[in-house]
Amino acid sequence: MSLIRWSPMLFDDMDEALSRLPATVGSQIKSFVPAMDMYETAAAVVVEAPLAGVRPEDVEVSVHKGILIVKGESKKEHEVDDKNYYRKEVRRGSFYREMALPTQVKEDAVTAEFEGGVLKITCPKAAPASAKKIDIKILDK
Repeated sequence: MSLIRWSPMLFDDMDEALSRLPATVGSQIKSFVPAMDMYETAAAVVVEAPLAGVRPEDVEVSVHKGILIVKGESKKEHEVDDKNYYRKEVRRGSFYREMALPTQVKEDAVTAEFEGGVLKITCPKAAPASAKKIDIKILDK
């Protein structure tokens, strides 16, 4: 049996090859998952996502049962196929991302802003539900 020297470069090549595969098998539809930062202030949970090159009207934000959903599409108006790219890392296509919010929020008061290529979603915190004391009735038999 011969020994094969382990090389981490093997994984870089594999990652690059996988990134060139279509997002869905048997389809030319491409997609990507945007990176998101989530942090908490005293009054809200804030989520920021850099979406450079994406038009705000192509993005949809919703909150349902404590899950934040961001979806949309990054379009390129004039794609030139005959360019000889050395590297092509800018992602185009549809995107979809779900994130569980760490605390209860007022879902009807969530706001979203788009400035400088960054989507900022502010989710105001809901007052925590307090325990309700239940009186015990004593029944004599």
